[in-house]
Amino acid sequence: MSRSMLFTLAAVAVLAGCAPLGLYYREGVAVSRMNNDLTDCQVSALQKVPVVKETRFTPLRMVPVRRCDASGANCIVTYELEGGDPYTVDVNKRLRKRVEAQCMTRKGYEWVELPPCPSTVANAAPKSVTTVLPRLTPESCSIQRGGGRWQIVTPG
Repeated sequence: MSRSMLFTLAAVAVLAGCAPLGLYYREGVAVSRMNNDLTDCQVSALQKVPVVKETRFTPLRMVPVRRCDASGANCIVTYELEGGDPYTVDVNKRLRKRVEAQCMTRKGYEWVELPPCPSTVANAAPKSVTTVLPRLTPESCSIQRGGGRWQIVTPG
């Protein structure tokens, strides 16, 4: 693995620990039930708003290229065309996420984002994962526990 790839992976890992935890929340609900409800809503949203792939292309650009002889004295500039690479986009993705959110709202959930806990709180908290969604306060924060698992902590 190249150094730049390792650096990128390390940066992503560090930033992931600094990102807020976003989740559908309903006090007292088991995390496993919330995950099941979310899966049901995702399947329903996919049935109502299916994936529609659209091929798009990156912009075309003219790039100057300087070519010189061995002495470096005689140079010419030519232009080469770059871009035009194809990529696909699911044009229904945003609408599907809205349908998913409506479904979760109908089930009594609201979307919340919890900031990461300060290191003093994270270090003092018992190492566990949240299995039932607790009561939240303005001081509530989250600790990433790896593997998509997390712990919600309310200091005080």
